[in-house]
Amino acid sequence: MSDVRVIIQRDSERDERVVTTGTTAADLFAGERTIVAARVAGELKDLAYAVADGDEVEPVEISSEDGLNILRHSTAHVMAQAVQELFPEAKLGIGPPVKDGFYYDFDVEKPFHPDDLKAIEKRMQEIQKRGQKFSRRVVTDEAAREELADEPYKLELIGLKGSASHEDGADVEVGAGELTIYDNLDPKTGETCWSDLCRGPHLPTTRFIPAFKLMRNAAAYWRGSEKNPMLQRIYGTAWPTKDELKAHLEFLAEAEKRDHRRLGSELDLFSIPEEIGSGLAVFHPKGGIIRRVMEDYSRRRHEESGYEFVYTPHATKGKLFEKSGHLDWYADGMYPPMQLDEGTDYYLKPMNCPMHNLIFDARGRSYRELPLRLFEFGTVYRYEKSGVVHGLTRARGFTQDDAHIYCTREQMAEELDTTLTFVLDLLRDYGLTDFYLELSTKDEEKFVGSDENWTEATETLRKVAEKQGLELVMDPGGAAFYGPKISVQARDAIGRTWQMSTIQLDFNLPERFDLEYTGADGAKQRPVMIHRALFGSIERFFAVLLEHYAGAFPAWLAPVQAVGIPIGDGHVEYLQDFAAEAKKKGLRVEVDASSDRMQKKIRNHQKAKVPFMIIVGDEDMAAGTVSFRYRDGSQENGVARDEAIAKLVDVVERRVQV
Repeated sequence: MSDVRVIIQRDSERDERVVTTGTTAADLFAGERTIVAARVAGELKDLAYAVADGDEVEPVEISSEDGLNILRHSTAHVMAQAVQELFPEAKLGIGPPVKDGFYYDFDVEKPFHPDDLKAIEKRMQEIQKRGQKFSRRVVTDEAAREELADEPYKLELIGLKGSASHEDGADVEVGAGELTIYDNLDPKTGETCWSDLCRGPHLPTTRFIPAFKLMRNAAAYWRGSEKNPMLQRIYGTAWPTKDELKAHLEFLAEAEKRDHRRLGSELDLFSIPEEIGSGLAVFHPKGGIIRRVMEDYSRRRHEESGYEFVYTPHATKGKLFEKSGHLDWYADGMYPPMQLDEGTDYYLKPMNCPMHNLIFDARGRSYRELPLRLFEFGTVYRYEKSGVVHGLTRARGFTQDDAHIYCTREQMAEELDTTLTFVLDLLRDYGLTDFYLELSTKDEEKFVGSDENWTEATETLRKVAEKQGLELVMDPGGAAFYGPKISVQARDAIGRTWQMSTIQLDFNLPERFDLEYTGADGAKQRPVMIHRALFGSIERFFAVLLEHYAGAFPAWLAPVQAVGIPIGDGHVEYLQDFAAEAKKKGLRVEVDASSDRMQKKIRNHQKAKVPFMIIVGDEDMAAGTVSFRYRDGSQENGVARDEAIAKLVDVVERRVQV
């Protein structure tokens, strides 16, 4: 038996070993229970892989991103096996790992019931305890078709080999290379218990699955297309330890309490009526107050920073989006055209930038006007697929706080730096303080403009981002077709990350629109264009803040900043006078003069998450004072009326949480 030389790579350490032919990756890492796979020459392999001479082998820990994906995809196989054991008629779809979990799609006669999920999870636990071995088997296309003749969706995937999409999860089944099937083998007899088309890799056995739980089921179109059959999707989650699973479930419970759709209904802030349509929200009076305050503060800050407000229509002729390139690159995200004016195509706008370019180009521009900062609360419309529409965070109609800055090449770096600082400071004013930055670079198959311009734009953005002293994460290929971008990623109160502001540098649209200004030497020059959305969309930012604060907005944003609660009917007029004085100071103060008992009033306004309750009884009336009750139930008695109003004004002006 001959020897082979391999190198084991762990971070920066390299360990060269001589092993016998037939040694597997599992042999290299014997006894290391947390290692579930290996990376060889950049490719993930099962631990059963027999190493070859010259291989560089890197262990894959179960807690790493790749390790978690392998754990979760292996658990998806166990779930699919359990489903087909309990529902033999079920046809298999796709079962990829996703963020924090996995899913698998099935074609079944009727939707799964919650009791079905309990039975499936119980069967999964039985399979896990058996310690079935995940065994890889290479097959030809013809053999796979013969073996999977009763699985129509798998047959379709075989035909996609080499072109399977990551977006719909098909690439976990068939890759660009050889076709493989994974068998779940009985550890005692070696008998095949279940099989699935899959590119792998997988855990060594089902016993390597420490902790999992099925979460819910939902309807889903096959491969995400509304033209395809509707399947039933079961979602689950899997973690390296039971403690991590418990922590995740507790996190989900807290996130559910903060769900903006739930809070929007409970606090009477907004709704999405079926009569209007999916992804199209209406704001109720209280939600309207929050939104107006958000917009008013943003408008004031923009004006102070030299932005000029513009307004553009909701629809335009299609030729504008032909000129901008959106119809070439973005048509799938646009609503279908309306044919007007003897057959002219009009589109609801998905972007504001082409119209802002027309404003810039409406007359001659001088270098003395630059940088020109145009800003709009512009409502746009994007045809999101029904499966991805989600409350206010993924809507079909929404309002962008959209700015386009036109500057000279020499002004570009400073303007980007100023813009990013402005963005971060304004987000901090709304209570978000934990950020990192993401730099999205060119998609090599979906871009316009020269490589030189892209390189310059990307490097300029990189330097600007690094000046902020924040963590910078690369997003290769994630840029829009016209230029690279910096995205501000903000973490909320429970640690979730939300993409907030984006800043995109664009040399291409000024070329397409032939934008010019007159330079100091009298020659025509091409401006640089900076796209900047601060909130992203007002609706989405509203939802993020609603979840961040769990509905308990700081007083400056709260629809009702204080509510007066009289101990008895004789105290109502006193409180109404107090409220009138407060309103003169711009405060939003109401008086609860209902017939409810005082304790019920307090409970009602606690549920409504009002920042302050102003309680008044006989002693307060006699002394000209009020009592403050805070959200946490604490109380401050005997506060003079003028002092109480000054206290409210101070908290609102400083935008602090109480």
